[in-house]
Amino acid sequence: MAEHGFRIGAAAAAAALGLLTAQPAPSAAGAAPPHSGTAESAGQPGVAAGSRFVPGPCPKTTPEPIEALDTARCGFLEVPENRTRPGGRTIRLAVAVIPPASAKPAQDPVVFMAGGPGGEVFDDIPFLVSSGLNRDRDLIVMAQRGNLYDEPNLACPEVDRFNERSVGLPSYAPQTQRLMLDAVKQCRDRLVSDGADLGAYNSVENAADFADLRTALGIGQWNVYGHSYGSNLALNYLRLHPQGIRAVAVDSIAPSQYVSLPFAWAGAGEGLEYLYKACAAEPACKSRYPDIERTLNEQVRKLQARPLTLDVKPPQGGDPVTVVLDGGALVNLLVAKAIPLKDVPAAIDELGRGNPERFARARAAGSAQVVGQSAHGLTNSVSCAEWLPDHTAADVLKAGREAFPDWPEQVLAQAPQLAFQEQVCRVWNVPDRTATVRVPAAGSVPVLFINGTGDMKSGASFAQKAARDLPHATTVQIPGIGHWVVPQSPCAQKVLASFLARPTAPDTGCVADLGWEPFTITPK
Repeated sequence: MAEHGFRIGAAAAAAALGLLTAQPAPSAAGAAPPHSGTAESAGQPGVAAGSRFVPGPCPKTTPEPIEALDTARCGFLEVPENRTRPGGRTIRLAVAVIPPASAKPAQDPVVFMAGGPGGEVFDDIPFLVSSGLNRDRDLIVMAQRGNLYDEPNLACPEVDRFNERSVGLPSYAPQTQRLMLDAVKQCRDRLVSDGADLGAYNSVENAADFADLRTALGIGQWNVYGHSYGSNLALNYLRLHPQGIRAVAVDSIAPSQYVSLPFAWAGAGEGLEYLYKACAAEPACKSRYPDIERTLNEQVRKLQARPLTLDVKPPQGGDPVTVVLDGGALVNLLVAKAIPLKDVPAAIDELGRGNPERFARARAAGSAQVVGQSAHGLTNSVSCAEWLPDHTAADVLKAGREAFPDWPEQVLAQAPQLAFQEQVCRVWNVPDRTATVRVPAAGSVPVLFINGTGDMKSGASFAQKAARDLPHATTVQIPGIGHWVVPQSPCAQKVLASFLARPTAPDTGCVADLGWEPFTITPK
């Protein structure tokens, strides 16, 4: 399953993570606005004078077409690039409305907020449909500003190409940092020369875009479902634009009041601790892998001191590629769930016995990026404005030591999947927006929190913390599932469907009978 984290394409992770083409004039089924309602002032071309929905053809997705778009109604939401600058540019955000499967659907649609930031939302549609999001109501997806199929698209092919190359570099070496910063600067210079106001690509503007979408489509009330960064955005949206929101479901929570570089270490520590406990609770795993925590700690220290350089074939096929496996790479691969959770104890044990094959192949997967798919421009604008400020390098190191006191400082100094972020943000140079986004959501709207106990990106405990300010909150934890729970868990799908039907009284009964998927047990 293609999975978007709350950070796409960080240097040391590099693990598996255009314009619309002309089409014939759209039919009524393919282009009409999904709900009645009048658009706001259209303004002059390229000049922001309000927001409006403009029907149009659905994107031609690559590398494969998305079946659900065959019957979808598509178009663009036109919005101001920067709402604080009247008379500025207008940008266009790609929108699709997937019709319900039910012959008698509910009248309140569900709108999806993707992860990333910068994750490609149309790529998520098959997972949303297979999870039943459009079973009883319209499913609305909109590419967050700057994403693929938007105008402008803040893709950074320069960063994608660096990520491909980085699998063969030491994770945190000066050369790696220099190459990454060169790629970031090239992308920034190109986007700015094209007229992009990078400071306008942030969660406040993202939330306003979704508020404008509801109004432009003439929707009186809708439901919100967001995962990872999309959960962060959903709670900001709830706080800033509560009008018309019936219910909010957040998956793999990244609450805006907590997300920062230290937060990344807390999530990694919590997820690995759950893994250790789950293995110890399973007799076969405990017997076969009694010391996986000690083994991992040893390997992180050993490989950071003496990295392995290996030629391995990527799991997607092709010629062997050279990879460097060091302590930083191990951590990033685990956090990115580049190795399935059920296989992690076996992979750690094999590594300790001198067989790095699983980790090396997972590292090699990053050598083939989908160039131009992820909007690294949005990623950097959000992370540099909202996640980095107010925390020092010492704060990151302290959080790393609290989570993993036995790991070397060179590893702990870089937040997992957020390598060299302080230096990146000096290059990216966008305004600090922490005062407007590091605020907890509150209010009476029902909110469902779904988290997986195997999530090493955003710890499940943060759902309970975020729920304290929401009197009508329901929290569920799905054992043994990593980041983005709903597509991976039939029980989570049932809970979400029940919540959308009855937001104040969802049926969570299936959770009680769940357990971790049995771990892979290899022969001694």
